Amino acid sequence: MAAVEPRARPVPPVSADDIRAARELLAGVVTTTPVARSRALAERCGGPVWLKCENLQRTGSFKIRGAYTRLRRLDASQRAAGVVAASAGNHAQGVALAAQLLGIEATVFMPEGAAIPKVGATRGYGARVHLVGETIDGSIAAAIEFAERTGAVFVHPFDHPDIISGQGTVGLEILEQVPDVATVLVCTGGGGLLGGVAAAVKAQRPEVRVVGVQAEGAAAWPGSMAAGAPTSLPSMRTIADGIAVGRPGDLTFPQVTALVDEILTVDEDALSRALLLCLERAKMLVEPAGAAGVAALMEHPERFATPVVVVLSGGNVDPLVLLHVIQHGMAAAERYLSLRVRMADRPGALAGVLTLMGTRGANVLDVAHTRITGALELGDVEVALTLETRGPEHSAELVSALRSAGHVVADMPGGR
Repeated sequence: MAAVEPRARPVPPVSADDIRAARELLAGVVTTTPVARSRALAERCGGPVWLKCENLQRTGSFKIRGAYTRLRRLDASQRAAGVVAASAGNHAQGVALAAQLLGIEATVFMPEGAAIPKVGATRGYGARVHLVGETIDGSIAAAIEFAERTGAVFVHPFDHPDIISGQGTVGLEILEQVPDVATVLVCTGGGGLLGGVAAAVKAQRPEVRVVGVQAEGAAAWPGSMAAGAPTSLPSMRTIADGIAVGRPGDLTFPQVTALVDEILTVDEDALSRALLLCLERAKMLVEPAGAAGVAALMEHPERFATPVVVVLSGGNVDPLVLLHVIQHGMAAAERYLSLRVRMADRPGALAGVLTLMGTRGANVLDVAHTRITGALELGDVEVALTLETRGPEHSAELVSALRSAGHVVADMPGGR
């Protein structure tokens, strides 16, 4: 984690007045998204927790706020030249819809591995899409080159005053919807949403703690803060593609360091568990990046003063990625149990083990039965089981039941 020292704080480039002006432009264009109380999270941290549901915003994320603000302020000649953007998906959709609403031609560069639904939705809003680069940084470079070559206006995903101002309108809504908020958790990539929300919140309630949350595998902010300037990561790897940004912006860096209290990081297991909790307990479809704040709250339930507001920044997720993340989250939450059981090689022995697991409430996902291994005694067999359980206590009960029935549980690798 990285804390911001008060003596090092610069003047933020974007103010609360800028954000209020952006809100006027956005009237009738964006939705005032609801806040939903989370009882499951409140029980963990001992006070009220609210989820700010930007996953229910138009285009499925907060990005339309900044994109429309930026495009709305272009003059006639700039609109005639068209716009170009780079995005892993959510900014792409925001720019595409904003351009459609304003009658502007849009071109969008997206990473080659961008989620198929995000690519399809961007094209569906009328933008021309090019898949370039392994990460968003490669897409940004291609978009900038396109802008220089064609004269199109480059719409940066986070590093522009209009983008930060538009995203900051989320903070104004939070203060109106939860006026006694004590902590705001914001998922963080380039810092546009975090810097904007912090400006809106701190102007009216400077005592409110604003915390950014990054994916551990793409955490450019802690190192940049330590260095005192935006610093590039050599590589990134995370399921949270929406916040996989290798370098803070030149504008967002002073904005965030001036106003944000702390940056935390969360690992892939935490992100997976958070997405699973949003699905199961909050009935919310949230992409891994959008669940980063929930992950931080689950990892540090006693760290934050309540009431807490967690921004769910987006809900655009590829179904195949969702399936993988759910499975990963189940494993991280110890809802899968993998074990090897040694038993006598006699008729009905395997059926007895499976029946025992079923009567104890386990769902058998996979069975592998072998008699051929040098580690076995003559007349024994080994069965590898993968089970779906209700959690760690249930897994321990299953192991105990197998041992009580006279079976040898040889090991419990990986799945527990």
